[in-house]
Amino acid sequence: MNQMFSRMQALDSAVCVTVSHTGQYRFIRNWFRLISRLGDGIFWYVLMLAILATQQADGIKPVLHMLAAGLTGTLIYKWLKAKTLRPRPYQVRQDVFMSGKPLDHFSFPSGHTLHAVAFGLVALFYYPLLAVVLMPFIAMVGISRVVLGLHYPSDVLAGAAIGYAIAQISLGLI
Repeated sequence: MNQMFSRMQALDSAVCVTVSHTGQYRFIRNWFRLISRLGDGIFWYVLMLAILATQQADGIKPVLHMLAAGLTGTLIYKWLKAKTLRPRPYQVRQDVFMSGKPLDHFSFPSGHTLHAVAFGLVALFYYPLLAVVLMPFIAMVGISRVVLGLHYPSDVLAGAAIGYAIAQISLGLI
């Protein structure tokens, strides 16, 4: 079991190094910095305002649902980061290129990815036609975290799984 865990950890680290090196190219680095910045919340808040502006009273329920999923995600990921205390890849490996600014000190799980998946899936439940915009954005948010050297791929996968669970549980409650 320890050998399997060590192999998975080595693969996670190697992929992180390789993907972070793509950030040495200005276009890639700047593109994923923009995506990451939008994933800080800007994209989701603008989406919620657009829903309210276009749907008016009919948009209140979806926006409140998105806000509840986001708050739940924040509580879970902050608790997990405080419990796991996993350092960010650039803090551990000198060969990881850090091209972005972290919002906190710890890596596990990716809060950006968690929120992108949770917000995105809840929004898609109400507005499935948004998939053409939301699905690529959700994927790029997760990728951005590794490209920028701020997360291991496993942090992103964990964030996506937690975001998925939050969305599915919250959708089951309505």
